[in-house]
Amino acid sequence: MRILGIDPGLRVTGYGVISIPDHSLKMECVSLVEAGVVRTKDKAGIAERLRTVHDSLSELIDETRPDVLVIEKLYAHYKHPATAILMGHVRGVVCLLAGTKSVPLVSIPATHVKKAVTGTGHAGKSQVQGMIQHHLNLKKLPEPADVADALAVAMAYVFSLRK
Repeated sequence: MRILGIDPGLRVTGYGVISIPDHSLKMECVSLVEAGVVRTKDKAGIAERLRTVHDSLSELIDETRPDVLVIEKLYAHYKHPATAILMGHVRGVVCLLAGTKSVPLVSIPATHVKKAVTGTGHAGKSQVQGMIQHHLNLKKLPEPADVADALAVAMAYVFSLRK
């Protein structure tokens, strides 16, 4: 089974594809397929930026052929409503891609992602990076943090299957 985790953002969208044999849900069997980021140009308009995210993730889905696409549920902090709206635009692109590519879409709350990966629902970015490095036996921390967050979303899905 291939799982594509996405951390949507207008400037930087992180992605991570992991694989686990269908017959096993053991964490030591999880392997990294591909991870990275999609960056958009700060000076570009919203339409161009969303098209960049769309086209890049569409190509990624075609190349990696995930069985499921996982993202965090939308969370809006009351101090930053504009940020939540912009992230919502990118999240909409991701949801649309799941539909047009016929890839099942799963949304997991951010606190569940952090708890599944680190043991606490309020873990910081560095804790998430460290645990993703540990779970995937990576030689160095996944960077930038957007990549670790995307991989954490994918890993949280694997943990949810074990229940």
